[in-house]
Amino acid sequence: MGTTAQVVVLPQDSSTLRIEEVDLPDPGPTQVLVKQYASGICHSQLHQMDRPRDTAVLLGHESSGVVLKTGAEVNHVREGDLVLITWVPRNASAATSPPTAIALDVSDGVAQSNNVFTWADHTLADHQYVVKVDPLIKTDVTAIIGCAVMTGAGAVINTARVQRGQSVAIFGVGGVGLSAVVGAKVAGADPIIAIDLNDAKLEFAKHFGATHGINASNEDPVAAIHALTTKNDKFTYTQTPVSGADFAFDCIGIEQTMHQILPACRSGQFGVLDGGTGVLVGVPSTNVELNSIDVLINEKHFIGSIGGSCAPDRDFPRFLEWHENGDLDLDTMVTARYRIEQINDATAALKAGEISGRAILEF
Repeated sequence: MGTTAQVVVLPQDSSTLRIEEVDLPDPGPTQVLVKQYASGICHSQLHQMDRPRDTAVLLGHESSGVVLKTGAEVNHVREGDLVLITWVPRNASAATSPPTAIALDVSDGVAQSNNVFTWADHTLADHQYVVKVDPLIKTDVTAIIGCAVMTGAGAVINTARVQRGQSVAIFGVGGVGLSAVVGAKVAGADPIIAIDLNDAKLEFAKHFGATHGINASNEDPVAAIHALTTKNDKFTYTQTPVSGADFAFDCIGIEQTMHQILPACRSGQFGVLDGGTGVLVGVPSTNVELNSIDVLINEKHFIGSIGGSCAPDRDFPRFLEWHENGDLDLDTMVTARYRIEQINDATAALKAGEISGRAILEF
């Protein structure tokens, strides 16, 4: 017997979201039916809304909820378990099933998800995207672990493997960037430099562990980063003092910031140590052209981080432990809460830059 659900639908020919009541089928062999508590509202959904599409689309990819039903081949969760849903497979031990397609009552016919959909009061997901967690955790703010926290903090601790005492610069301190700040703080990085266009956001980032803030609308962030990190006892290939961040993270993905992170990185110490690393974390909106001379002479690196290089089964308990011990203040990071019928207001606020941390839908 199916389950009635309210879901947010992105129509094929419009960027205005609508809410539909649909009938979710019972789980297939490897699927899990989840009643949801909350879902994160991620900036990458705005990219989906702006792109052409062949069908209506179901959005959202991070949430918290409780298991209602499981398929016959699902054995890591059962009815009543508290879970987090994410868009990254929880481990590499099994294949995932095809994306979910849901029949609609209107002329769009069906709506399809990329792999999961969480802008809904109930969802049907492949077991690989469903992670069992401690039943005593908070069921609202933990919803953002499945993307924002995983992507930002994971980029620091998994992709870059930042070590104690290394310098970090983080471009863009929304939900993902703030999570990167937390990851850098837990790793023992110093300094932790936040870069944004808003003084209030920069002050907000200091609550999570940023040691410095640079307002890129008032000064050149690359020059400011080098001024903060100059080492007068170490020298480059050209015999100038070494300066720049050991790691610079672009948590935005626009052309300007993608062009800034590598110049912001530390130049190499000739014959002793290679240069710094620019890490692309935000979903890119265009291609980027690198300065090949800078890469060569200063032995710099430019790498990508998708989903924070996370394995959710391994990493989600760690992030929940950070939340429990106070290192990851999710209650403060979640700065806006919306009901499902306010979804268009939520995406408009996100697009306008009005969300200082992370917004969630609460069901």
